Amino acid sequence: MRATFRKDGWARFPTDPLVLDWVAHALPAARCAVRDPTLAHWHQCEGTWFVGVDAMNNDAEGRIGTSGPLTGRAIDFVRAEFGDIPPLHKAQVSVVYPGYPQPRDGERAAGFRYRLNRDAAHVDGILAVGPDRRRKVREPHAFILGLPLNDVGVDAAPLVVWAGSHVIMREAFAKAFAGCGAADLRHIDITEVYQAARRQVFETCPRVLVPAKPGEAMLLHRLILHGVAPWPDTARAVPEGRIIAYFRPELPEGVVRWLAPD
Repeated sequence: MRATFRKDGWARFPTDPLVLDWVAHALPAARCAVRDPTLAHWHQCEGTWFVGVDAMNNDAEGRIGTSGPLTGRAIDFVRAEFGDIPPLHKAQVSVVYPGYPQPRDGERAAGFRYRLNRDAAHVDGILAVGPDRRRKVREPHAFILGLPLNDVGVDAAPLVVWAGSHVIMREAFAKAFAGCGAADLRHIDITEVYQAARRQVFETCPRVLVPAKPGEAMLLHRLILHGVAPWPDTARAVPEGRIIAYFRPELPEGVVRWLAPD
């Protein structure tokens, strides 16, 4: 699996009893987060997406309420592949509902077309900064771990990845950052580089849908291009939508380590 992960930049782990036990605690917490009025601002895209950043009340090892720490084959793989896991942040609770996508608040027509036709494909941690929304690496993640919390149809807005895109992205960013000091990297404008690399990915890398069920885990390389597929009318829906918890712990070494080969 390690060779395939390094080549494709993603892996899906089969049902794990340890993950299922964690999900039993996480799902009720996720449902509470969706209903929490202090998190109401995360209901976006005309009510078809609860973004839910930092909405899960877990500790630095993934404990939720009376659960144990987050463990299992996926976590073992992360340690073998990347080394020590940074302290876990409060997980994102990403909930997608039938009808997604609709325009997000303040989203321009071009941005919505990209969301609809390109799954809002992005590399995590590259943020739009300032009034001109220039792209800079502000959140250098160690990895992305997705944990489905409920059972929905395979076509209900699954995760989308572009296999092998992490290689293209790394090469593009390495050229953009060449000769720059470590302290400067988070301030470098990579907007055009990022856009060009995405175009190359769309032309050369296969688009892969990654549906998953509770107890499974989805691991993504930190540089892979990924997004969310639209929810078609034919998808099997549940009233609470499709719920996935995501962990993206940041690297203490910053952008230098984010860009370095594994």
